[in-house]
Amino acid sequence: MKLAMIGFGQAGGKIVDKFLEHDQRSGSSIVRSAVAVNSAKADLMGLDRIPQEQRVLIGQSRVKGHGVGADNELGAEIAEEDIDEIQGAVDTIPVHEVDAFLIVAGMGGGTGSGGAPVLAKHLKRIYTEPVYGLGILPGGDEGGIYTLNAARSFQTFVREVDNLMVFDNDAWRQSGESIESGYAEINEEIVRRFGILFGAGEIDGDEEVAESVVDSSEIINTLAGGGVSTIGYAAEEVENNKSGGGLLSRFTGNEDDSMDSANTTNRITSLVRKAALGRLTLPCEIEGSERALLVLSGPPQHLNRKGIERGRKWLEEQTGSMEVRGGDYPVADSNYVASVVLLSGVNNVPRIKELQEVAIEAQENIDDIREESEENLEELVEDDDDELEPLF
Repeated sequence: MKLAMIGFGQAGGKIVDKFLEHDQRSGSSIVRSAVAVNSAKADLMGLDRIPQEQRVLIGQSRVKGHGVGADNELGAEIAEEDIDEIQGAVDTIPVHEVDAFLIVAGMGGGTGSGGAPVLAKHLKRIYTEPVYGLGILPGGDEGGIYTLNAARSFQTFVREVDNLMVFDNDAWRQSGESIESGYAEINEEIVRRFGILFGAGEIDGDEEVAESVVDSSEIINTLAGGGVSTIGYAAEEVENNKSGGGLLSRFTGNEDDSMDSANTTNRITSLVRKAALGRLTLPCEIEGSERALLVLSGPPQHLNRKGIERGRKWLEEQTGSMEVRGGDYPVADSNYVASVVLLSGVNNVPRIKELQEVAIEAQENIDDIREESEENLEELVEDDDDELEPLF
């Protein structure tokens, strides 16, 4: 799948930078074009791979390149004010060559959480390509303001994009781990999962052809209908015999020299279970998911149609959805078989319920504070009136 990626804010820019590194390392071409948008000049300067001309500094007249200080209302305001500058960078993207836009943003800070929904709304108004979001939820130990920002931004972001894929830092940070090393590892996890998902179907002429092709339309159909999505991942190291087990042998069943077919099938079904029931990017109950997509990646001799079909049927049973798609993504020089499960339209998500409660409580507090301020103001006016003495 060819994507135009836009990293909004510090976290968004770093993750898009990491996707470009993944493309260079793996030889894939997921990122057709990359843009970084930020209100902090230092964050833009810290990027390694996004071209200089594709880095957009917004809010210069308001914050002078120093960022918005976790004020996501200000982040939204400057995004609206400088939307033409962002559009200038988007105009350089060969949109006819991309399948979708992906806006990546941390939802706890100010620039990304405030500006990403503004940009999503703008892009959907202009372009016919789908506009997806990848939102990174802050950890609970990052501070109350970040949780509040996420609670406010989440509802807006999910409404403005065609689908919001979510990664919850709270479920991934290790206790005692430094923030810097923790986020570096988290960014690797994000790119690993989404790299396999979006890389499926993007092959060059000399690469292995998938037996059950997963192309961009399969991903788009799975993400259709909006809502929230989560990604599961599981992998197992295998012995890679590159000399056999191509597409022809998988069709004809002549795999015995390189691989026992039953073991291949069992490994695949086991990896599908681990991916769906293990560590999801956004922990949730998979039952009730509206749509799902299964992608198996690895050496072609370790992939087969029977295992993928069994995994797909198991996902249908567990989710209760009839919209479960599946296929393989052969990588000839890989030493791992990996399973990626995309669950779209998830409903039973404790973290989202928690954020909604935070948002409601915050709104009530704001209303109480506003009401108290108005009452205090009235009392002050009355007191001033009582203290006024006649001049004559």
